[in-house]
Amino acid sequence: MLPERRPVVLCADDYGLSPGVSRGILALARRQRISATGSMTNIPAFREAAPALREMRGTVGLGLHLTLTAGSPLGPLPRLAPTGRLPPLGRLLRLALSGRLPAAEVRPEIERQLDAFAAAMGQLPDFVDGHQHVHVLPGVRSALLAALQARGWRGWLRDPGDRVSAIRARPHAGKASVVAALGLGFGPAARRAGFATNRGFSGFSDFSDGNGFAGAFERGFRALGPAPVVMCHPGEVDDGLRALDPVVASRPLELAYLGSERFAAFLEQERLQLMPRPAV
Repeated sequence: MLPERRPVVLCADDYGLSPGVSRGILALARRQRISATGSMTNIPAFREAAPALREMRGTVGLGLHLTLTAGSPLGPLPRLAPTGRLPPLGRLLRLALSGRLPAAEVRPEIERQLDAFAAAMGQLPDFVDGHQHVHVLPGVRSALLAALQARGWRGWLRDPGDRVSAIRARPHAGKASVVAALGLGFGPAARRAGFATNRGFSGFSDFSDGNGFAGAFERGFRALGPAPVVMCHPGEVDDGLRALDPVVASRPLELAYLGSERFAAFLEQERLQLMPRPAV
């Protein structure tokens, strides 16, 4: 007798980053090769890509991929983005970890990105996470939780932490450990605020264009937590992507693998069931 299938959320980040990224993610969603995707509502390409994604409501989880390090904000941020461009991750990290993140600017931008999602999708997001995991940073997490509580939101939040033993069992444990450390306490804080979270997180990559991607991705499913999320970054390469993000060469590799018979066989072999939200 075969074991029961284990539920796991496979979430494609960065919908709306560029037309090519959106096309790739949408193709996988239609084939049920991913089960959730997070949208970057501050990127102009999102507006054109939103109607097609709206058709997937109820089939895949539709989330806000909160963005504070790519593109332009949806409103003025005179301290955080004085030139009209959001800061790179390094600068945002320095501001957040030193307590110098301008709180009066962060929550309004979160609100604007939530509003843009609701306007495009006809609903609040099913979940919220962050581009480059910015949603867990000091000064961002508190603003996000307050904004969601004020709206009476009842979705789930992505916790990028995991057990140390699980992180060590997978590829790119160093990167995963850094992100988990930055997000320390985020899951409990989110749950105290009344929001569900995943329990277990993986999918870290070195974003290389070398060989062995499929095997490394499959090792990301080792030691899954009780309500796991696995992230991925598939997409087609285009000029819009090249202009906004350094992660280029690995995206078509992920797209090809997730659409392949090898991935379908892997899901069957491991008895995994792709679900739109964590089983919490």
